[in-house]
Amino acid sequence: MVHLMKELQPTDHFEIKLPHALSTNERQLVTLFYQPLTGAEPISLYLTLWAEAESYVPQEMNHYYLMNVLSMPLPKVFEARIALEAIGLLRTWKKDLGTSRHFIYELVRPLDAQSFFKDPLLSMFLFSKIGEGPYRKLRQRFIIQPNNEAFEEVTRTFIDVYKPVHTNVPTDFNEEAPKQQDYPFYYEQFDFQLLQSGLSEQLVPSSALSIEAREMIAKLSFLYKLSPLDMQKVVILALDEQMKLPTEKLKKAAADYYKLSVSKDAPTFTKTFPSKQTEEPVHQNLSKEQELLQYLETTPPVQVLRDINKGKEPLPSAIQLAEDLVVTYSMPIGVVNVLLEYVMLSTDMKLPRSYVEKIADHWSRKHLKTAKEAMDLARQERDKYAEWKAESANPKPAPTRNKTYQKSSSSRKNTRDEQVPDWFYKRNEQPKQEDASSVDFEKERLKILQKLEQQHK
Repeated sequence: MVHLMKELQPTDHFEIKLPHALSTNERQLVTLFYQPLTGAEPISLYLTLWAEAESYVPQEMNHYYLMNVLSMPLPKVFEARIALEAIGLLRTWKKDLGTSRHFIYELVRPLDAQSFFKDPLLSMFLFSKIGEGPYRKLRQRFIIQPNNEAFEEVTRTFIDVYKPVHTNVPTDFNEEAPKQQDYPFYYEQFDFQLLQSGLSEQLVPSSALSIEAREMIAKLSFLYKLSPLDMQKVVILALDEQMKLPTEKLKKAAADYYKLSVSKDAPTFTKTFPSKQTEEPVHQNLSKEQELLQYLETTPPVQVLRDINKGKEPLPSAIQLAEDLVVTYSMPIGVVNVLLEYVMLSTDMKLPRSYVEKIADHWSRKHLKTAKEAMDLARQERDKYAEWKAESANPKPAPTRNKTYQKSSSSRKNTRDEQVPDWFYKRNEQPKQEDASSVDFEKERLKILQKLEQQHK
């Protein structure tokens, strides 16, 4: 959670940019081409941002809104965001504002089907996810094969038809626009110097290594995990009669070399970001209190209210109070969850707004950042909060001791961590239904008969 707190908080605001209107065909591409690569959650985020961006009134929103709309904890929202960034569907800008951050999310249109299938990384990634049969069906559905094999293309280029006329054009009009990449892949990381060191100018002229060829070489090297020395052989195999390196020949040469020297199985992809963002696996080697703290740090307050109340939907007033704590007070999610739990367990499952806001004001001035800090302060200030509760407008005063935050309890089982409340253990239990086999039907029948007899008397 330490890494995530530095990256994103629920109170951080964002705005959405949609430079180009997206079509129904592009929605199909996102669903059928990109969703197998990223999974459903990033695509849900993309479609949600898309729907919000089409609103006529641009507005700033915070990430707590996304957590509620997507029913995702903050870490899931963050992972969905960076998955969209990696696959080329989202560009993100950040501005630090001291205690908070402001983001701009720019939605990027998906690649058209032809460009997608020409890209070695994306096409192989999709192939490894859905298999050969569905992959071929997608190609047949979206790629129209032109019937022009017997024809020679004679299309004129721009410079064949037009020539420049020198006029007094302002210098700022001539600024070179940055190259728009299909998705973030930096081919400069490949060692082209080592590649060219083993290729003579007579064997492979430097003119063959165009920008397009270099990018394809770098992608194929990454895809098949081939070194620059391996790629020397691939380049030699792909060189055509005009001493050029066509994209299709490069892809075929790399695939053939990979099958001969590495493996006959197609390469696959795996995500790397979860291991960097998650400090320790959930439910592995965690004490019960650590498990509770992790739950409080990563779960939306509305879900915590449901779990504490045995799965029942919280009242709108309780939901509004939780949102106010996050948005108005700018309190971290973990601190809000501890506050809600503390008040509910100490007031017989009530949420007196004045009492909650008084503690929230105190915790805000203490600059609490984590659930553990809030839990520790609640234990230290228990007596003070009991006085505040007595002062608040509560018609039915509840016991002043909160079992969740007591340091010991004689009624608690020894096998459990005494700092963890009972509701946390029972939050995933389904409501028990009466077993039909245990019902005494004869006894119930006699009761009904007795009632009927009394009614006829």
